[in-house]
Parts: sequence; structure tokens; C-alpha cells
Amino acid sequence: MSPRPTPLQQTPDAPAASAAEPLDWGREPRMNPLETLMWRLEADPHLREPVCTLEILDRVPDWDRFLAAADWSTRMVPRCRQKVAEPALGFGNPVWVNDPEFDLDYHVNRVGLPEVGGWTAVLKAAAKAAMTPFDRARSPWESILFTGLPGGKAAHLLKLHHSVSDGLGGVQLLGLLHSRSRQTNPSKPQPALLPPEQSSSVNLLMQQLRRDALAVPATLRQAAEATKELVHPLKTARRALAFGRSLRRMAVKPLADGSPLLASRSLSLRFHILDINLVDLKVAAKSAGASLNDAFVAGLLGAYRLYHEAKGVSVGAIPVAIPISVRRRNDAKGGNRFVGARFSAVVSERDPRARMHAIHGIVDQLRNEPAIDAMSMLAPVLTHLPGALLAPAVGHLMKQNDLQASCVPGLRDEVYLAGAKIERAYGFGPRPGCAAMISLVSHGPICCVAANVDPAAITDPELFESCLKAGFEEVLSLNPQARAPVTYS
Repeated sequence: MSPRPTPLQQTPDAPAASAAEPLDWGREPRMNPLETLMWRLEADPHLREPVCTLEILDRVPDWDRFLAAADWSTRMVPRCRQKVAEPALGFGNPVWVNDPEFDLDYHVNRVGLPEVGGWTAVLKAAAKAAMTPFDRARSPWESILFTGLPGGKAAHLLKLHHSVSDGLGGVQLLGLLHSRSRQTNPSKPQPALLPPEQSSSVNLLMQQLRRDALAVPATLRQAAEATKELVHPLKTARRALAFGRSLRRMAVKPLADGSPLLASRSLSLRFHILDINLVDLKVAAKSAGASLNDAFVAGLLGAYRLYHEAKGVSVGAIPVAIPISVRRRNDAKGGNRFVGARFSAVVSERDPRARMHAIHGIVDQLRNEPAIDAMSMLAPVLTHLPGALLAPAVGHLMKQNDLQASCVPGLRDEVYLAGAKIERAYGFGPRPGCAAMISLVSHGPICCVAANVDPAAITDPELFESCLKAGFEEVLSLNPQARAPVTYS
């Protein structure tokens, strides 16, 4: 039995009108088509989808307080006490059900690291935890408190399956659960546990079939509405032609072949982290008329160029994938609201300003493609296929990518976990078959860059880390007042 939570942390964003109600986050009972795909693609273990946040704490929190805070969080966010239930035959969308066998002690752990190991030890331990597959019979998350960091610090690793939430939804979650004070808050809400639910795969299949049948009238109405468009044949033809051209552009193989230096793939992960001053990077981007995201990707491409040059391998361009958020202001909190876009990125360009201009143009074009969300049309059909059929087709495209990059705005306020201040927050995104997934999450005044690297593709970690720093130094050179990036090893 897990201990009942004690009044520990503030939740300033919790609804005041109903103090005993859970947070409005992750309330959808059924996975959407994109989440279903991410859940089932793990039929190929190379396509596993863990999302990890590594928070650096200024002190080691009291363990009982930390454990009680975790228990309280699962009451505030019922999704964390739910597991995934699949329909029979894997037909249709999985659903979330309250786990009758939920055990907090299974999900929350602490690991003491030898202080002589330094930052390398915690990054190695975090990567090892990320490589461990979820028990799909339990709620797909894990929380680990690492102690023994330099300077008496600690680290908290929160590992979620990507089907639970995308990066922006994860930031929403942490913003709702983390405190704005070291002190406890006796008046915070204490929602009761939701009753456990039993699920039958056959019943879920029958529910899916009923939903599909009920959807027929709506489909016919949509077809009728589309038919009305035929009274404007020229307008309809132009729209269809534009969509078709866009779909062809989005679906074609990237112009660039993958780098031969990065061709190998494995199940292993290696983590690297880098700190950049947020204002410094923004000023460098602004000097080139670019965005923070443009500067971020330009720094990564510079790092890839430097790494290839040091290895004596010539490469002009590489295939890159980025997520593009389609989350709207009124969308439900949590879950996944993004589309994936792939493009060919020039690596050989030495001028960081030119790199940013090129990236800006590519991303702007992708955002305005009529078929950018075409996967949402295909995904409902794909959810009726078993993972064993999905993984080879979709995974083939993912494994072609040499780089996957994501830039997410993080928390601006000072935040605390069980009385310990969170100094940094690194987001290690999933690396589904690509050579490296590198993310930028802003935390207060710092850009926290986290690289999730396949050691079979990037075989010289020390060299890659130095190239990563040098790549961002090229971008920051556009801001004469910029401070140097900081690495930890």
C-alpha cells in the first residue's frame, strides 16, 4: 500500500472552484489514431517511444516527501493510474482504464550513484532506464530519483510513453504539478482515487465495431457536403489539385540519402546535455531574421558537418524529421497534437546565417502545405491493422532519418519538487529508429539541449559532444556578447 499523500506542493493552476477534483489533463478515455500508431509500432523494438525528462535538483529531497508527492500527483492526474487495454485482435483504438492492480512502488524508485562518476554517471543511468521497455500490463510511466550528483545535487527522471503526451503536453503536466515554493501547502486539493475498472478485449472490440457503424451516417453526411462542392467544379478541382501536389511533395523520399557514416542502428541509447543562454541564442537568431527554432536546427546541422569533417567523410545533406505542433489554444491538455514532417537539410553550409535562412524557408513551407495533416486522414485506417504489419512500413521511413529535432517552450517560473529547486529540465525525446533525436526545452533563462543518440550510428561520443558545442558556437558568433555553451561530462 502506498502512503496517503501529505500536503506538500502548491498547485497554482488547479481549478479553485472544485478543490477535490483531479486536474483537467489527459482525460481522453481512448487513444487517438496517432497515439494508437505509436503504441503499436513497438512491435519493432527499434521503434520504442519513451519520452524522458531529466530534471536537475539543487538538493536531495526527503524520500518520504518525494514519494508522497508522487502519490498525490497520480491522484491529481488519473492517467498515471491507468493502463492500456487493447480490443481483441488489435482492431481499433486502445482505451485507458483505471488499473485495479496499480502499485506506486513499482513506478517510483531511487538510485544512488557514486559521486566519483559525476555527470557521466547520471546520464548513463538515465539512458539505461530509458532503454528498459515498459511493462505493457501496467501504466506506462516511471519516476526515478538519482542521488550522488556533484555538489550535493540530485536528478529526477520522469519517463512516459509517447502515447501519453507530446512535448507540449508534457510541459503542461509539469507546470500543473510542480510547486512554486519550497514550502508545503496544507490547502492543496486532495482528490479521491477513482474506482478500478475491469476491461474485456472482446467487449472493447464490440464497442469499436459499434462506433464504426455509428460513424457511417456522419461519413455519408460528409460525402454529401463534399458533393455540394461540385456545383463549383473549378474551385473544387483547384483545391483537389493543390492537395494532391502537396501530398506528393510530403510523401516523396527526401532528396538526401542518409549519411554512410551514420547508417548503423541499434537498440542502445546514449545521452548528452548542453546548456545555452536563452537570450543569447534569441539575439543570434534575430540578427539573422530567424526564429529560435531556426537557430537551434542550424546549430545541429553545424555539429553534424563538424563531426563528418573530423571523421573525413564528405556529406552534402541529410534527411531530417521535425514535429510540427497542431495544438490549438482550446485543445484538451495532454495527449498528442502534432504532425511529423521530413525534409532534406544541407549540412555542408558553413555560414550559420545562411543555414538559418534555409531552415526558415523549409519549415515555413512545410507549415503551409495543404497536406501537412494528411496522416490524420490515414491514421484511422491504419489503427485497424496489427503492429506486426504497421511497424515494417512506417518504421522503414523513420530509420532513414539521420536527425530528428524538436524545440519546445518550457517553464519560465522557478519550480520545485518536494522542496528541491529544479535548476534544469532536459527533454530526451524518443529516437524511433533514427541516428539521433535532439531536443531543446527552455527552462527559465536556459536552453536545455538534450541529445538521445544511437551509439551504433554516432560511434565517437566525445567527438560528437565537442562538435555539438562547436555547432552552436557558430550560431552564437552572430551575437558578439553571447556566452559559450556549457557541456557536462
